[in-house]
Amino acid sequence: MRWFCPPARSYPASGRHRQAILPHLAVFLTALPLLVAGCGGPTPPSPPSGNQQEQGISKIKHVIIIMQENRSFDSYFGTYPGADGIPMQNGVPTVCVSDSQTGQCVKPFHDSKDKNGGGPHGATNASADIAGGQMNGFIDQALKGKHGCTDPNNPACTNSTMPDVMGYHDAREIPNYWTYAQDFVLQDHMFESVASWSQPAHLYLVSGWSARCANSDPMSCQSAIQTPNKPPANGSTLPLPTGPDYAWTDLTYLLHNSQVSWGYYLDQGTQPDCEDDEAESCAPVQQKVGVPGIWNPLPNFVDVNQDGQVGNVQDIRNFYKAASDGTLPAVSWVVPNGTDSEHPPALVSTGQAYVTNLINSVMQGPDWSSSAIFLTWDDWGGFYDHIAPPTVDGMGYGLRVPGLVISPYARKGYIDHQTLSFDAFLKFIEDDFLKGQRLDPKTDGRPDPRPDVREDASILGNLVNDFDFTQTPRPPVILPLNPPPGPAST
Repeated sequence: MRWFCPPARSYPASGRHRQAILPHLAVFLTALPLLVAGCGGPTPPSPPSGNQQEQGISKIKHVIIIMQENRSFDSYFGTYPGADGIPMQNGVPTVCVSDSQTGQCVKPFHDSKDKNGGGPHGATNASADIAGGQMNGFIDQALKGKHGCTDPNNPACTNSTMPDVMGYHDAREIPNYWTYAQDFVLQDHMFESVASWSQPAHLYLVSGWSARCANSDPMSCQSAIQTPNKPPANGSTLPLPTGPDYAWTDLTYLLHNSQVSWGYYLDQGTQPDCEDDEAESCAPVQQKVGVPGIWNPLPNFVDVNQDGQVGNVQDIRNFYKAASDGTLPAVSWVVPNGTDSEHPPALVSTGQAYVTNLINSVMQGPDWSSSAIFLTWDDWGGFYDHIAPPTVDGMGYGLRVPGLVISPYARKGYIDHQTLSFDAFLKFIEDDFLKGQRLDPKTDGRPDPRPDVREDASILGNLVNDFDFTQTPRPPVILPLNPPPGPAST
């Protein structure tokens, strides 16, 4: 009853039917305030504005960014009450995407499967899916991606004729994610920073740019939406045989100069995706702390090496220990391995359990009272979304992804409609710990030729609006790692 809006009904007036519905009526009345709020009723009060919020941000001593893989907003929250989700009328989607092979126009549908296939998700696929704002390329791109795809472990290869990119999940498959949305903040206009795949997305997450550099000089770098410098060959360990080649400036440079602690926590195992994004399948690639990789970019940044900060990239077990001991750094990035990532063919349930464990560990530790957890997904994974992304500097934004804010100061049950991207995380960190200093070539002391300062984009919202720093800090919400299914959304 907590996550869906019940349809209007009339009931027979006989005594037998009255007795039958009384237990259900009691449950309904108990949940009525939540249902009203989620069905277009009263919204949470506006947060304090201006100076109150800016001053209150200093209450956040620990920013934790959890980055999962390959889900669009509509694929996870397209039927969440009050969100800008799949257009519906009387519970039936009013949108569809054409399948050029069959001539059918396929509507979004509920997908109960734990293992998904998704579709290709490089820069050319993003452009084709968006289709000039028509948002109707998803099925054809997924079918095109199946050609020559023979990996039996990849559901994108073994799906039925119709791919699952039009499928969506709700509280029946991801009850914990929907509970976090209900109890904290859901962002329904969070866009990937770049209209491309995982590697550029992770570079934006730590540096606000994706580039390709000719050498270790920052001024040798040029924007690269699809093919930034690749990490060294698999198995290479530090020191790098030819030196690091991400020469532009990342956020850790500013953090180090201001003596702000940070940690990048790697879930070691296998990488969630192929080194070559255009490959339909690949042999598993090991993901290790000492090996720069697509999801482990910081060891390949020149400034991280020059600052002697490579050791800040650590095994995820150190994150759990720091959360338990109350020694979390000011800034934490946490990235999954292939099994925990939700990147097809990884199981949705396994990823949710992994994320829940991370969040529970923070909530049960001494640092919860001063923490802000930002949970998002690195790209759309080929899954359908109906919102055309805004255009920013020719590199993005990419398609919408889910975003959640979890904190004792997060507003309760609030849906943030601001236009956001991963650049908003950098902005929040800079405002909280660096007095508003930006990754700006004109002021950061390490110039590079990035096209703009993404944190200052006029279209970008401010994450501080997701908090009410005047409220009594919220208690933890400890959830089971393997929860029972929630109710269907209506």
